[in-house]
Amino acid sequence: MLKNSMLRLHRNFIITACVALIAFIFLYAYMGTPKPFIKWKWMDIVGEGGTSLMSGLWLLIMLSSRPKGLVTRLFAFGLAAIMLGSWADCLDEFFAIPKEDVWDNWLESMLVFVGMLVVTAGMYYWREEQFTLNEHLQKRERLFRDHRAFDRVTQLSNADYLRLQIKLELDSHPGVPCALVLLDIDQFHLINRQHGQHEGDRVLQAVSHMLLLNLRNEDVLCRYAGDRFALVLHDTSLEEAQALAVHLCKMVRQMRYCAREATLEISMRHACTMADDTPDTLLSRLSRAVEASALASTEPQLATRGV
Repeated sequence: MLKNSMLRLHRNFIITACVALIAFIFLYAYMGTPKPFIKWKWMDIVGEGGTSLMSGLWLLIMLSSRPKGLVTRLFAFGLAAIMLGSWADCLDEFFAIPKEDVWDNWLESMLVFVGMLVVTAGMYYWREEQFTLNEHLQKRERLFRDHRAFDRVTQLSNADYLRLQIKLELDSHPGVPCALVLLDIDQFHLINRQHGQHEGDRVLQAVSHMLLLNLRNEDVLCRYAGDRFALVLHDTSLEEAQALAVHLCKMVRQMRYCAREATLEISMRHACTMADDTPDTLLSRLSRAVEASALASTEPQLATRGV
């Protein structure tokens, strides 16, 4: 089912590639003369036709496993060009093209060459994409490896682990600055009320992913309570924590979460402090600061746009 849904995303591209294959047959039939069966070179037909067939198969496999995006487009166009270039080379075995016509040589050579260049560019950007994904997975792995107290919805550590981590920072690294950040999703109750708890849980998961992607490996992200996330930032000043919190809120605000009937624009508010007291005192201080900012804000925090 997933593979079929992925292929449906690229239906227009697949149809265009198939039409191009058929168009090449008519082009060679119109511009050339059919060769007699005895002059067919089966070694070349198998090699060139097989290259075209395998390129097409790789194209379908790739499209069935990737969503739309830059890397997908580069791989798709590159593999399609290699497929069409090899197909043109194969058709040259069935139709004799006048020697004075060089268009077929250009078609065969340039399509394959350009296709390989585009696939190479796709591999470069895929490599960069993979580095980002690996870094994200390493952060997830650290959460699973270093502690056992998980939040069921986001798979982040929970409030108990947060308090433990703050205490460990205070006990194990005296004199080293440690900042705490509390992030709260604006008017999250409206999401649950208007779209249901299931969509609310999906929003929490999406926000947690976005936050993790913008953190260092050594930063600790926890789900503190409800729609609140907490950060423990080792060796970080209050100014640095404030700048990071602003950046995280900006990145979350740029998200466009698609619910069933609307696109949600999610925003967050934040509060920062230094780890200079007991965990409960620090968390209470942050909670009061976040609640005060919510009361002081008159800007509408949640917008929906029909889709």
